[in-house]
Amino acid sequence: MQIIPQERIMTYDHTDQLVANTLRLLAVDAIQAANSGHPGLPLGAADVAIVLWTRFLKHDPADPAWPDRDRFILSAGHGSALLYALLHLFGYPITMEDLQHFRQWGYITAGHPEYDPKLGIEITTGPLGQGISNAVGMALAERWLAARFNKSGFTVMDHYTYVLAGDGDLMEGVSHEAASLAGHWGLGKLIVLYDDNHISIDGPTEIAFTEDVLARFEAYGWHVQRVDGHDMAAVDGAIRAAQAEAERPSIIACRTHIGYGSPRQDTAKVHGEPLGPDGVRETKRFFGFPEDEAFYIPEEVWARVEAIKAAGAAAHAQWREMMAAYRQAHPELAQEWDLFVHGELPAGWEQYLPNFTGEKPLATRATSGKVLDAILPHLPMVLGGSADLTSSNKTKPKDAKAIQRGDFGGNYIHYGVREHGMAAIMNGLATHYVRPYGGTFLVFSDYMRGALRVTALMNLPVVFVFTHDSIGLGEDGPTHQPIEHLMALRAMPNLTVIRPADGNETAQAWKVALERRGPTALILSRQGLPQITPKDNQLARGAYILADPLSGDPDIVLIATGSEVALALDAVDALLEQGVTARVVSMPSWELFDRQDEAYRASVLPPDKPKLAIEAGATLGWARYVGLNGDVIGIDRFGASAPGKLLFEKYGFIMENVVARALALLEK
Repeated sequence: MQIIPQERIMTYDHTDQLVANTLRLLAVDAIQAANSGHPGLPLGAADVAIVLWTRFLKHDPADPAWPDRDRFILSAGHGSALLYALLHLFGYPITMEDLQHFRQWGYITAGHPEYDPKLGIEITTGPLGQGISNAVGMALAERWLAARFNKSGFTVMDHYTYVLAGDGDLMEGVSHEAASLAGHWGLGKLIVLYDDNHISIDGPTEIAFTEDVLARFEAYGWHVQRVDGHDMAAVDGAIRAAQAEAERPSIIACRTHIGYGSPRQDTAKVHGEPLGPDGVRETKRFFGFPEDEAFYIPEEVWARVEAIKAAGAAAHAQWREMMAAYRQAHPELAQEWDLFVHGELPAGWEQYLPNFTGEKPLATRATSGKVLDAILPHLPMVLGGSADLTSSNKTKPKDAKAIQRGDFGGNYIHYGVREHGMAAIMNGLATHYVRPYGGTFLVFSDYMRGALRVTALMNLPVVFVFTHDSIGLGEDGPTHQPIEHLMALRAMPNLTVIRPADGNETAQAWKVALERRGPTALILSRQGLPQITPKDNQLARGAYILADPLSGDPDIVLIATGSEVALALDAVDALLEQGVTARVVSMPSWELFDRQDEAYRASVLPPDKPKLAIEAGATLGWARYVGLNGDVIGIDRFGASAPGKLLFEKYGFIMENVVARALALLEK
């Protein structure tokens, strides 16, 4: 561990401290006005933040989306008032009125930062551990894009990713997963400022958090330092030392006092409660500010901030000049760069989607792999991976090259057994011009749900490849057989869940997923499935008629997803022998179907027809499509260890049971 001496490495003066104190008290006033919030972190970490924002952070508030800006992630998102005060002071679109209406309806100053790069908010944080883990994805994206686009004399990508994290971030397991990968990859442009204040909500951290944090990060392969977080010059020197370490990510433990300068300094009470009117006055008195004037900003502060803004604008102008020359020297790469930055796909890429008509039965995980083999050579912005299940998920294209330390020119990521870390890193990648996908078993979606929820909250274009989608995976047994997982994913706003029935539906599912600007979960089988749908199927509409009687007026509608669609088709002839005509509706995606107009939905699922749904998962929720008088063949108990074919029989997923349930439904 490197200890930075406390001598003043760079001169800091009264104005620097005044800017920091202004930042502190803007946050305090915002929290007091809301009578809600977390004043402890802004009061304690303001000195660290001001060193970073005035001496190091490369940014241009006039254009918050400048691609080569440094990223600043407030991983300790409960300290959002600190971020909003910074953004206001430095000229981002956070107004004084926004600060005065912190945490209020209709204002952008939410209780925890919500993703909006136009405002200077790089990522949604609040669930602890997510921000620092997202930052690993951002830092990886910076290196990956630099490897692709930087050319001699043209540095398109060259910036740092800075994180302000707290004890809670470093306790959460997801940060351990992501930090391990950051050290493995050697992400030297990732710098974490650890607000080491020794306090959590329950009290002193020593009641539950006594490990040597820096020794742990050193074991991960990080560069570590410890400084006094209230000594600006010491923080400055530590950041410079971190920048000089190009081969390892860095963490700087900044020893601070939570609630610094307030009557509640160094207590758990200051973590999450406003100071109260008397506490606010005492704190302002400590810092020499007017005690009864809220949201006070000294004129001297504006002069310092304007100088910083001018430096950022100049750096941005220099980058734009370089990019203009780059477009002349490397026109094809420049066109590709534009696609990356705007989140677009190359024209005509969909022509490479394979046709599975006439193919032998294949698992949809296998057809998904064939789709990736066919399309990824034409989609350079797509970066795939798996949480140590590459051969099972079929996520690695045949010609893919894995990213490793010192070589960021590949297009595949081995995440190891780190599902949660993978999802959080993919979120960071997706905010940084990359189209990521990552695979694991569907049952392990539980392991990543915290990060997946944040993906959905931000509506990021991440593709989750979930294979081994049912009891059909067989002998691994109930620990690995998903039951409730489809419904749990469907319950999440913004997430589109697709369970294709065969190869052609899988190809269309990838088309939908890559063309969307939000997250998609592909639910894929382990067992082989027959090819039963046309190449130009209507998966994009969520549900469509796959088989219908000649009259177009069925007695009953069979609705199925995934592997059960073939079962529904098998039941049609058997029902006809009983004098019953059946329509088969393939319904790979509830969400896509619900976006269709009412007329289309009614044409597929006529309100006056009895309906039987068939899906190898929990039945909860199907009533919205089959109605209260309909029926569902599903699974509302855990699985068992046995061959998949036998399990389907034992759980009633056989043609005879479908026929019996259909006839019983018609007799109601």
